[in-house]
Amino acid sequence: MSAATINPHEAAHFGALAADWWDPHGSSAMLHKLNPVRLAYIRDQIDAHWHVDARERHALAGRSAIDVGCGAGLLAEPLARMGAAVTGVDAAPENIAAAQGHAAGQGLEITYFAGELAVLPLATFDLVTSMEVVEHVTDPAAFVGELAARLAPGGLMILSTPNRTMLSKLLLVEAAERIGAVPRGTHDWDQFLKPEELTKLLEGAGLEVIDRTGLSPSAAKGFKLGGSEALNYLVAARWPA
Repeated sequence: MSAATINPHEAAHFGALAADWWDPHGSSAMLHKLNPVRLAYIRDQIDAHWHVDARERHALAGRSAIDVGCGAGLLAEPLARMGAAVTGVDAAPENIAAAQGHAAGQGLEITYFAGELAVLPLATFDLVTSMEVVEHVTDPAAFVGELAARLAPGGLMILSTPNRTMLSKLLLVEAAERIGAVPRGTHDWDQFLKPEELTKLLEGAGLEVIDRTGLSPSAAKGFKLGGSEALNYLVAARWPA
């Protein structure tokens, strides 16, 4: 993230959670429930974009990927297992330290950086992901522009973020933080982006949105794809053909 987009308060908030990031029952329990659903969407988009057989284990073999706002690596590691050469970047050094330690324990080679996306070595990536990050930056347009600058020709970008609705205010902010489902201070509802607002930012960066889907609660699985976008949604984008 560029100097214009990192929010030091947000970085400190998430950095303080670093040691607990990989505990599925700890402060990041919600992320562990979200991650399989996000991964299913990412895999579907990868298969459609690059015409990969759904049975192929290494769907990203020979490709590069960057996860921006990677936390302790919950998404970066599955992308590496899919065969990608993965880079992860996060504003909080504590998260990067936790990510490096966990990847080493898993025998995964992932390149991690702490700090600004703009200071990374100049490179573009076939896959650019950023999950639940755009709502935490100080300048969403500049942030999306930074992401676009890292997307290679023919590449795929996938973002997820909460929607700014009264339902998300009630459930994601007030209720979830009150009952401890997410740590207090995690969300600022005023920073949430509606789908049409995020689409406008992506188009302003020269990209085209090729898919969007809701991410909603499920009594059976915790979360599911499709259906209502009132709480959360995912977007896939690419350079225009």
